[in-house]
Amino acid sequence: MEMPIEHAPAAASAGQPPTTGRLRGFQLGSVLAAIMVTLLLSALDQTIVGTALPTIVGELHGFSNYSWVLTSYLLTSTTMTPIIGKLSDQFGRKWFLVVGIVIFLIGSVLSGASQTMTQLILFRGLQGIGGGMILALVFTLVGDIFSPAERARWQGLFSGVFGLASVIGPTLGGYITDNINWRWVFYVNLPLGILALVLIIVFLPMNISQRNTTLKGWAAIARIDFAGAFLSAGATVTLLLGLSWGGSTYPWDDGRVIGTLVAAGVLFIAFIITELRVQNPILPLSLFKNQVFASGALLAFLVGAALFGTIIYLPRFVQEVLGQAATNSGVVTTPLVVTLAIGAALIGQLIAVVGRYQFIAIIGG
Repeated sequence: MEMPIEHAPAAASAGQPPTTGRLRGFQLGSVLAAIMVTLLLSALDQTIVGTALPTIVGELHGFSNYSWVLTSYLLTSTTMTPIIGKLSDQFGRKWFLVVGIVIFLIGSVLSGASQTMTQLILFRGLQGIGGGMILALVFTLVGDIFSPAERARWQGLFSGVFGLASVIGPTLGGYITDNINWRWVFYVNLPLGILALVLIIVFLPMNISQRNTTLKGWAAIARIDFAGAFLSAGATVTLLLGLSWGGSTYPWDDGRVIGTLVAAGVLFIAFIITELRVQNPILPLSLFKNQVFASGALLAFLVGAALFGTIIYLPRFVQEVLGQAATNSGVVTTPLVVTLAIGAALIGQLIAVVGRYQFIAIIGG
């Protein structure tokens, strides 16, 4: 069932973003509520699991694969995001979002029912596919629904939802683990996810977005850089596998460790060659000629390594070394994510006021 919508104004038909005239009243409120809840669940899943991990790996006997529970989710999520972004530009957003939510919920159920670490890692990867599809489409839909003048205000609100998920995730994960069962860290997604799914199917129009190409079918699909996406994912998986094996599962000079690291290098080289040759690369390497982009990417890499390393291993330290409950490990992590969310919001406003970002980036670094 789909709600009828008014025809977009002439500007929209000329390729400009549609305006709120397309969605009004209860229909607009229902769509916004649905995509906010969807974003909340997807973002929450990146932080809620961290405080539950020590209990999970203890029960499933998988300490050697500790980091892979989060890594598998992030890997598949980041692989899917650019692919779905381009596919939705060409084929529309609604049903990609519906499929993404369904995959996410199926992955949640299977993750909660996992009996081994291997199952949990695989099902988290499945959940990440859905999460990546969701993240690729939620903020894009805000641009489809609102005019440029309104868009910044609403995107700020959605960024606040993302920040809220980061803030409450660690403590909520610890509380559920201590007072219910770690499996409900995954099952908690189901009620709100199903509600959001129903609202999107009923109220989100098919023609909410403007297609950016006249190509259809296989001609449109052929424009997607699938080779680049899967080469980058394969290179990352083999690199992580070699680094996680080395020094723990096998010695660093073991053939399996060396082989996976060499394979990672070969795949990364193949990825670079592919991106230089394809018409629509998933990562245009020419961007790195821009010093601002290159330094920003390097800074994001370093910050991400420190941030996710802390989120993954600090709860384990608090629970296993300090002997604290999972809830307390969430409380310890919360100041980090609270200041991160507040700082990002304030600095964004500061840059908008002063119109300069270099000195702020230097101070933050």
